[in-house]
Amino acid sequence: MTYTASVILGVLAAVVIDLWVLRTRLLAGLVFWATYPIVLLFQLLSNGVLTGRGVVRYADWTILGLRIAYAPIEDLLFGFALVLLTLSIWVWLGRRTRPGR
Repeated sequence: MTYTASVILGVLAAVVIDLWVLRTRLLAGLVFWATYPIVLLFQLLSNGVLTGRGVVRYADWTILGLRIAYAPIEDLLFGFALVLLTLSIWVWLGRRTRPGR
């Protein structure tokens, strides 16, 4: 399985978990989209350093080849899935453990 295929499955899984499994619906809210660019900026900076300096390399056949600030588009999508999944679980757990619910 290529990195591209893995990332697409990861993004789809994170979206399904957010919207239908845990029903946190972070993607439907303005707060997520207003703050995600901050995460994206730092992801681009760190990924740009790692891939731009050759610390991390990708086999050409495993990625699409699209890059933003040296970062393969797959890395940005993978980061999106990780952030969304982590926040969805965090919000869901917070709702479960809040007194009176």
